[in-house]
Amino acid sequence: MSKPPVRIALAGALGRMGRQMADAVQGDARLALAARFHRPGAVGDGLVSREEALAMADVVIDFTTPAASVDLARICAERGGPALVIGSTGFDASELAAISDAAKTIAIVRSGSFSLGLNMLIGLVEQAARALDPDDWDVEIVEAHHRHKVDAPSGTALMLGHAAAGGRGIDLETVARRARDGAIGARPPGEIGFAVVRGGSIVGEHSVSFCAEGELVTLSHAAGDRIMFARGAIAAALWVAGRQPGEYDMRDVLGFGAP
Repeated sequence: MSKPPVRIALAGALGRMGRQMADAVQGDARLALAARFHRPGAVGDGLVSREEALAMADVVIDFTTPAASVDLARICAERGGPALVIGSTGFDASELAAISDAAKTIAIVRSGSFSLGLNMLIGLVEQAARALDPDDWDVEIVEAHHRHKVDAPSGTALMLGHAAAGGRGIDLETVARRARDGAIGARPPGEIGFAVVRGGSIVGEHSVSFCAEGELVTLSHAAGDRIMFARGAIAAALWVAGRQPGEYDMRDVLGFGAP
């Protein structure tokens, strides 16, 4: 007998990601779009109140703001469900602590990126860094984005750096080299280097190279469309439905973390 579809409620339903999530959920037979809600007072366009939406859902997918996500996590925890998939970013320490507290009561998947491919890359980078001797294998991270991006290296490049450092059991900041210019001398063992490209309309490209004498291993990911985030959020929702309370991330969903 086939399982009933997982009932999904969408927070921030009128936002760009909320609308894309609605299309993605409705196109997946494993899911049912149970409800859509936006900020308090938002009406029309098939919206219901937050309280109505939570009562109809197995999982809420939330791409809103840190403050809204924290409040939603608190409410879900107080009522004992539903589970929560959080794609908001920019949390401060107190907000992260509040989400962790809510995860004592409900299952929450939170990630800075729901790209399945990118999270797979992060897991593979950590595994490779753990297996390859840092005295023999140099790590270089190259990222490319459009001309309008204001930060460098990108947050994703830093996530990859942390994954490589974590695989080696060290703190990234002790080995990171974010720029090279002039007569800098030989590359020290264990260094993790970053290089940045900015130009045109590049959506996002990241590669991590492990370089040894006589051989090179490169792991890479290229982003082309925001639909990749919707696919990842759907995978997270399917994985977290019925899960025991806890705070999870996409590494768990992909099998790199807890079973």
